[in-house]
Amino acid sequence: MAVLQMQRISICALKKNRKAILEKLQSMGVMEINQILGEDDAFHTMDTTNARSNFEKAAASVDRALEVLQIYAPEKKSLFASLAGKELVDQGRYRQVIRDKESLARIANQIQSLDRERSEEKSEILKLENSIESLTPWLPLEVPMDFKGTEHTEMFLGILPGEWNMEQIYTVTAEKAPDAQGFEVHIVSAGQEGTFLSVFCLKEEARQLEEALRSRGFARPSQMVSQVPDQAKAEMEAEIAGHGERITEIEKELEGFGGRRQELRLLADYYRVRAEKYEVLGTLPQSERTFFLSGYVPVKYAGRLQTALEKTYDCVVDVEELKEDEEAPVLLHNNSFSESAEGILESYGLPAKGEVDPTTIMSVFYVFLFGLMLSDAAYGIIVSLACGVALKKFPRMGDGMRKSLKLFFWCGLSTLFWGIMFGGFFGDLVDVVSRTFFGQQVSLPALWFIPLNDPMKLLVYSMLFGLIHLFTGLGIKGYMCIKEKKYMDFFCDVVLWFLFLIGLIVLFLPTDIFASVAQTKIVFPAAVNLLGKASAIVGAVGILLMSGRENKNFGLRIALGAYDLYNVTGWLSDVLSYSRLLALGLATGVIAQVVNQMGSMAGNSIFGIILFIVVFIVGHTLNLAINLLGAYVHTNRLQYVEFFGKFYEGGGRAFNPFKENTKYADIKED
Repeated sequence: MAVLQMQRISICALKKNRKAILEKLQSMGVMEINQILGEDDAFHTMDTTNARSNFEKAAASVDRALEVLQIYAPEKKSLFASLAGKELVDQGRYRQVIRDKESLARIANQIQSLDRERSEEKSEILKLENSIESLTPWLPLEVPMDFKGTEHTEMFLGILPGEWNMEQIYTVTAEKAPDAQGFEVHIVSAGQEGTFLSVFCLKEEARQLEEALRSRGFARPSQMVSQVPDQAKAEMEAEIAGHGERITEIEKELEGFGGRRQELRLLADYYRVRAEKYEVLGTLPQSERTFFLSGYVPVKYAGRLQTALEKTYDCVVDVEELKEDEEAPVLLHNNSFSESAEGILESYGLPAKGEVDPTTIMSVFYVFLFGLMLSDAAYGIIVSLACGVALKKFPRMGDGMRKSLKLFFWCGLSTLFWGIMFGGFFGDLVDVVSRTFFGQQVSLPALWFIPLNDPMKLLVYSMLFGLIHLFTGLGIKGYMCIKEKKYMDFFCDVVLWFLFLIGLIVLFLPTDIFASVAQTKIVFPAAVNLLGKASAIVGAVGILLMSGRENKNFGLRIALGAYDLYNVTGWLSDVLSYSRLLALGLATGVIAQVVNQMGSMAGNSIFGIILFIVVFIVGHTLNLAINLLGAYVHTNRLQYVEFFGKFYEGGGRAFNPFKENTKYADIKED
């Protein structure tokens, strides 16, 4: 339960060493750059915008080349490849890529050029296919489409909308061009797209006939070829075949570059790291011979960083404590068990200045409550086993994924524990299988009790666990008050609420309402009852008088106190929220039992065994998936709303060190 203490580190060194020092800082990855020295007469900053932009563009270009390779030379990956994380590459291989960066950059450009050429070839094929499609109705035509006719005759082509026959066409020409006599109309083809015509006529009558046909929607074809349509189609098909051959050649060339994928990935990472270095370089205050660099470093790394710099370079490194009003970035540090829940905390918000890191306490409650909600031993074994195998098999998976799987591993063990306590193993699987297929029922006894047989007992314990959870949150608030020496706040906002709430609980437990719910009668000695009343009264009066203590107006102060005292209903609501422990625990067991009953409906037969296996696999897979999601969501809610609501605000800024933020591979340090 710790936030690593930060210190400010300031570095002043020779200007000639600035790139080398930045590369050293980037490789160590323990310092966040945060300049405190601006430009003045002695110092200025260097404009690195163009250099940084060039490196970013180069990285993006190689990324695009890799995307192209993935299309034409796909890398074979397993279903669990996303868990593998980045490849670890030694320095020698990385340096070789840097030496070959120019030739590799040309390869990346060539890959993109080939991809563009392939797209152009595909575009040409599409154009030719569209041309063939538009030419198809004219294929019966036995003369070139641009045939002009003879010395005294002319041919023109066109399309009439809809389907026409010769009689209809000649009727139109007789009506609209009665003087035209020397012409002949041929229907080349007809269909839903229209009637395609070729008209042969005397040259002097051509315009008159065309105008007559235009009155019925006649239009010239949009595409004309200089050959006979059938010959033009053959030539276009040959062109398509040629383009297709070129596409095949391009794809083979691209496939041949698949062996350079690893080098291209390292090149992209190199450009990306260089871009980040130049981004920082542009913020450095520099004089003619020196430069200045400042930022945050965790205390545990400060000495090592200072030694590494002073040992290698002529520089001055100053490490100092932070100022009182300086808000440092947050870096969490917890044990192996608790760090698995850091992602849950980060989703809500990192600790602000002065707040404690609640991860350790929260992780214990998280795992405890998650297992109580899922509460089936078999499901717990499956979850823990799956997460454990993944963690063992993929040791280099991303940090966030590793923490999540580790958290679910512990949650699976908690589920196993509660499943044993409640006697749940795939619901009542042992009972159903032994009764249905072996004729004699065998049961796995619960070490504690079976929730389906005694749900009110589980409800009472759910409320009890909820109270412990909430009181722990209030206790952490008290710890924070004492740590900050706010003793009055500790007494008024923590001690008085503990007195008030504990007093109310002592008064509630002997009542008939609790007895009907818990199915047991609790009787306290008179002294305990009196002590409970006194505690509740003292707490209530204290809250009434002290909650508005910062206001000097007595009436307003009492009003604020009464409003705060009314917040006891919020506590009641929070406690009732823990009934979801009962609801989800029962849901898991009930659905599991229903699945088992459905699977056993066909009885002890070959078909019955097959049906049971199918229903068992499908039903329990769905039940595990649904209730796993439900347990995750509702456990988060109990932390975020009920637990954190008692003491935690968050809002801290995450520590963002200057490091080699590679995308494809991690570079092994020498």
